[in-house]
Amino acid sequence: MPGEIAVLVNPAARGGRSRALLAPVLERLRSRGAEVSVIVGESAEDSLERACTAVAEGPDALVAFGGDGLVHLAVQAVAGSDVPLGIVPAGTGNDIADALGLPKKDPLAAADVVLAGRTRTIDAARIGEDAWFASVLCCGFDSRVNERANRLAWPPGMAKYLVALVEELRHFTPLPVRLDLDGEVVEEEAMLVAVANTRSYGAGMRVCPDARPDDGLLDVMVLGAVPKGRFLRAFPHVYKGTHVTHPAVTIRRARRVALEVPGVVAYADGERIGPTPLVCEAVPGALRVLAPR
Repeated sequence: MPGEIAVLVNPAARGGRSRALLAPVLERLRSRGAEVSVIVGESAEDSLERACTAVAEGPDALVAFGGDGLVHLAVQAVAGSDVPLGIVPAGTGNDIADALGLPKKDPLAAADVVLAGRTRTIDAARIGEDAWFASVLCCGFDSRVNERANRLAWPPGMAKYLVALVEELRHFTPLPVRLDLDGEVVEEEAMLVAVANTRSYGAGMRVCPDARPDDGLLDVMVLGAVPKGRFLRAFPHVYKGTHVTHPAVTIRRARRVALEVPGVVAYADGERIGPTPLVCEAVPGALRVLAPR
C-alpha cells in the first residue's frame, strides 16, 4: 500500500509500554515507500478532531496504533468514508483486531498487513445519529464495573478493575431491561446486556461467539437475573463462549436495537457512551478495513 498513511497513536497504550514499539512500526511502513504522518492529540477530543481532518484530506489509510479504545476513536473518523482503517494492535485487549484476524502480538506483522493493502468491507453499529462502535456495546453489571473503576484513583492499571468488580458485586441487583429488537419488545430483569457486531470484548470475553461483522445484524445477548453465586460460576465460561448454553442466557439477532436500562451507563468498544435509552443500528458496509484474506 505505499502511499499516504496517517497513523493515529495513543502513547498511553499498555500503560505507555507501547511507545517502544512505535518507531519500528513507522520505520517498517516508510521502508516500503509509504509517506507516513503521525497523529497524536492532547486529548481524546483533540485526537478525534485531528483524525477527522486527516481523513477529509483523503489518505490511502488511517492506521490506529493502540488498543480497542483508539480503534473506537478511529472508527468515528472513517465510518461511512472511502478511507480504509488499518490496525496495529498495541493495547491490552485488542478484541477488534482479533475479530479481523490481525496478529495481536506482532506489531511489525500487523504493519505488513497494512502495507499489503487488502481491504475488507464490514459493518459498523451506529448509536443515535453520529456515534459508532465496531465490537460490543455493554450495559449492566460490566458497565457498572467500568463506571466504578473509572472513579478510582488507586490502584493503577488493571488492578482497579478487579477492585471495582468486587465492590460492585457487593451491591449489584438485577436491572429492569427493555429491548426493542426490530419491533419485538423484550422486558425482563437481567444482569447484563451485550449488543455485538463482533464476538468479543474485555480482552477475550466471547460474549456473542457467533457474531459476524459482515452479516448486517447485531447479536444481542441477555443474561437474565440469577443469584450472585450462579453468576460467578457462569462468568468464566464467557472466555470460551460456552456461557451461551446457560439457561439464563438468550441471544437474538436484529438490525435495530433500542435499549433501556434505567440509571445505567453504556460502554462500547470499552469506551463510555452515556446513559440509556439509546438506539443501535447495524450499518452494512460502513467500514473498509485492512485485514488478511
